[in-house]
Amino acid sequence: MALSLAISPCPNDTFVFHALVHGLVPGAPPVEVTYADVDVTNNAAEQGAFDLVKVSYGALPWLLDDYHLLPCGGALGRGCGPLLLTRPGAGDLTGGTVAVPGDRTTAYLLFRLWSAERPPARIEVVPFHQIMPGVAAGRYDAGLVIHEARFTYPRHGLTALVDLGEWWESTTGLPIPLGAILARRGVVDPLAAAGWIRASVERAWANPAATRDYVLAHAQELEPDVVDQHIGLYVNEFTADLGTDGLAAVEALLGRAADAGLVPQTSSSRATAWTS
Repeated sequence: MALSLAISPCPNDTFVFHALVHGLVPGAPPVEVTYADVDVTNNAAEQGAFDLVKVSYGALPWLLDDYHLLPCGGALGRGCGPLLLTRPGAGDLTGGTVAVPGDRTTAYLLFRLWSAERPPARIEVVPFHQIMPGVAAGRYDAGLVIHEARFTYPRHGLTALVDLGEWWESTTGLPIPLGAILARRGVVDPLAAAGWIRASVERAWANPAATRDYVLAHAQELEPDVVDQHIGLYVNEFTADLGTDGLAAVEALLGRAADAGLVPQTSSSRATAWTS
């Protein structure tokens, strides 16, 4: 039987999962793919809607009863964090409205930690592709963006008020845990799933050209140089394996957020207990 898989249409996800989606990983089952923004997959995973699913690390505390965290396939790294964008000259946001891509996204969780002493007056959850145009048009005072927006925001006449990745790295010394891959408990063998995903990543690295048409068919930003920068930044050593630093980053994010009362108390070690 086919497994249900939900990922974003972003180039890093389609690059990583190209081989698995196209039946090119020996021994892996067929998959039926849904493409959706991470705010959608965060909510769907809470309902147990998918067997394999890409979610925000910020949503993890609500999902561990039903899912295992896999140690590969996700998005972590350095120099790749969310940006808080404004129009030039914008200053204090305490009376303003900030557009965010989801209320359980890692971007929003990092923003809440960063702005704890001076939170904005209002938060609006906005589809990702509407955030930069909305800030540029003055509908929002600032907007949180990720992924390809790091490379394209100047085209909208916007400026970065803060790089939350730089802030996180400077305060923790750890990479930024953005997106996680989860396997549904009792449905998917996490050890087998990790093997399929690692094989898919390795195949993509070995022959990037084979992924090209598939990646471009789903990319919101179609310019090849932007797509290449996106993949180069977000598909990295942590995609193949979280490793010690990756797991420490997850533990730090969830721990700090729980201590601040922003998420339920949990632990990355519980999520990955099957690996020990």
